[in-house]
Parts: sequence; C-alpha cells; structure tokens
Amino acid sequence: MTRILLADDQQVVRQALRCLIERENDMEVVGEAADGLEVLPLAERLKPDVLITDVAMPGLYGLEVARRVRELTPGTGVVILSRYLSEWYVTEALRSGALGYVVRQSDAAELMRAIRMAARGRRYLGPPLNQEMIDVWMARAARRAQDPYETLTSREREILQLVAEGYSSTGIARRLAISARTAEAHRANTMRKLRLRNQAALIRYALSRGVLPPALPLPREARVRRGGRPRPPLSRPRRTPS
Repeated sequence: MTRILLADDQQVVRQALRCLIERENDMEVVGEAADGLEVLPLAERLKPDVLITDVAMPGLYGLEVARRVRELTPGTGVVILSRYLSEWYVTEALRSGALGYVVRQSDAAELMRAIRMAARGRRYLGPPLNQEMIDVWMARAARRAQDPYETLTSREREILQLVAEGYSSTGIARRLAISARTAEAHRANTMRKLRLRNQAALIRYALSRGVLPPALPLPREARVRRGGRPRPPLSRPRRTPS
C-alpha cells in the first residue's frame, strides 16, 4: 500500500485529491498539511512513500519543501502538482529532488501514474513535458550563474518567505518558535546575503526566485497553445502586474 501525504493550502483541493487517491486499491492518504512549515514534521513522523505538494504554499514554498523532505526522509518520493508550467519551476523542482511534476490541468490518471512512479523512486513528467524538453532546460539551468539564494541556510530561507509574506520579526518568531531577536538577526543576515536594502526589494526578489508565485493562475509564456504545444518559456517567472 502506497502511503501518501498531501500538502496544499486549499482544503477543497486536498479533499478532491483524497477522494481520487482513495478510489485506488493500492493507495492511502496518511496525512494532510495546509502550510509548508507543517509538512516537515509530518513527513519526518509519518515517513510517507509519496508527498504531493503544490508550489504555492504559505510558510515554505513547495520547491523548498521538496528539498527539505528529501533530506529528512530520503525514501519519500515528491510529486509537484502545480498550476505553473514554466521552465523555472520545473527545473527547480527537479533540482530540489522532486521525482514527479504534473500540472493541475492534467487528467487524474496522470497524477496516479506520477504517484506510482515516485513510490518506486522513478521520475515521471506529465504532459506536455517530455524528456527532450527537460534535458534542454536542465542544461540551461546548469549554466546559470550561482544564485545567492543557494548561500542561504534552511532557516534563512524560511525567514525570506515569511518576510515576503508580510510577517514582522515578532510574527516570524511566533511562527518558528524562536525569539524576536533571533528572528531579526536571521532577517538581517538574509538581507545581507541577498544584497537587498528594503522590504520592496525583498518582495521583488521573492517573486523573481519563485518563492512567491505570480498572481495569475498560469504565466502567459507557459500557457499551452492550441495543438498542445507550450509557448517558449522564460528562465524565470515574471512578476505580474497588480
């Protein structure tokens, strides 16, 4: 029996996924989380065979969740189920250790295939993704200049997202069960490493890095054209106008 942990901030989505999964005789849902920070202790305690997570998660976004879960429980295969189909999100998901990437517009059967493949430790890419496309994208990703994000510690990455979401140092301290002084020190270190001067710059960086998702359900450049061919993707998602 494949044991699955669901992570999505929308309850209706989790309920729909649970219904789909529990129709399968070889799968069961063993836990749910609505916040990225909630996923980590749950995954460590439950050690599921597969984690299904969205990219756009509060607290800790899905790609960082994937990376951390793979470190905490290497036997857990991570499947990203997302509305975003762009070069940046897909390559970063795979670089973070995800084994599957399925867009929400896909048929439910694609998600079931991804779950079964991930449970066996094998990669699965839902259409319109294919291996040739991924090889090109991953080669481009390998040639990118090092992103200062890679220099951040796990705690600083948590701080970055919470600051971008509008939390004060006191609010961050409550969320992470640390002192306000410690939260402020981590915040200062994060800003220094990223060479950011103020909150507005941090939010722009969080959007460009994918920590905060674009406002639109699917970036224009990633929407699928008639005939099933995706538009040429950008290397990073653009910030959409408010």
